[in-house]
Amino acid sequence: MADRIKVALVGIGNCFSGLIQGIEYYRQNPSQEITGIIHDKLAGYGIHDIDFVCGFDVGENKVGKPLNDAIYESPNMVNWVPNDIMPKTDAKVYESPLLDGVGIWVENKINPLKSTKTNEELTAEVKQVLKDTGAEIIVSYLPVGSDKVTAFWAQICLETNTAFVNCIPSFIASDETWAKKFQEKNIPCIGDDIKGQVGATIVHRTLAKLCSDRGTKIEKTYQINVGGNTDFLNMKEQDRLVSKRISKTESVQSQLKERLDDDQIYVGPSDFIPFLGNTKLMFMRIEGRQWANIPYNMEVRLEVDDKANSAGIVIDAIRLARIALDRGIGGPIKPASAYLMKHPIEQTSDVQAKTACEKFVAGD
Repeated sequence: MADRIKVALVGIGNCFSGLIQGIEYYRQNPSQEITGIIHDKLAGYGIHDIDFVCGFDVGENKVGKPLNDAIYESPNMVNWVPNDIMPKTDAKVYESPLLDGVGIWVENKINPLKSTKTNEELTAEVKQVLKDTGAEIIVSYLPVGSDKVTAFWAQICLETNTAFVNCIPSFIASDETWAKKFQEKNIPCIGDDIKGQVGATIVHRTLAKLCSDRGTKIEKTYQINVGGNTDFLNMKEQDRLVSKRISKTESVQSQLKERLDDDQIYVGPSDFIPFLGNTKLMFMRIEGRQWANIPYNMEVRLEVDDKANSAGIVIDAIRLARIALDRGIGGPIKPASAYLMKHPIEQTSDVQAKTACEKFVAGD
């Protein structure tokens, strides 16, 4: 087993900023118990065994800068470790193709670089950077709705033998055509659409399964989410939300004994409230009937830091991708995808997925 896991990042936004700052927080505070993480060690790999060797973005204020500086650039909001004590790195941020990666609501906040390169030139440059840095896993933190850019990076992985962790609901690992391509090339992929540690959808699906398993009949349910970062601003553009709503809705539906009619379930982002920043609020309601047809309902309000919620999951996804590489296992890594992602190629319960994931790590 090699000592270091070399990772390339696509999308140097709040999620990645929270991931790298969290790792550094624990490095600088070794007496602190590592919370917000499912597994301390996975097949010997800890959270400090990861090197972020390069990044790709379209923001003119990020491209060309070292990763340690780019993570603090606007519109990023995470500031858990002050910039002046974040260790310097030789890893830089390079230009990514724009394609459909920037929506109309966030364009003036992202300020995308006006590229002078052709797609062919950018593709060649990306491949060279991955080769020069030794990147073995690409983690995509692209904005919701970036279907064309996600396909670009999936193809890059296939052409460079690089594992792919897809954190957004543009379907790759759960799409049969893409899954077959990764299987045929024997390249691991984990996806799609990252679950939060204790996020809106994981709470919703857990409570929905509880109600279903306890013999009640769920008649209708909703989940409404609001937040104040560019993720929520981007999702004001309804056309970018199609796959997100599919991903979140199917994640909940998959836990029910009887599937709800489409007009009896609503699961999805709802609005952007600027002053919330990285705080995400979820409002959930389940209505159903018990013995003798007596009605019941429950309501839940959840408040989380959206980026801390993501990082504790991605830290596992990276290490599971590396384990798959170590063992020569390609295609969708089904146990990891079912446990860590909302829209895996095969849905199971979270209990079953956790057991399968840990058996995968153990080599069973």
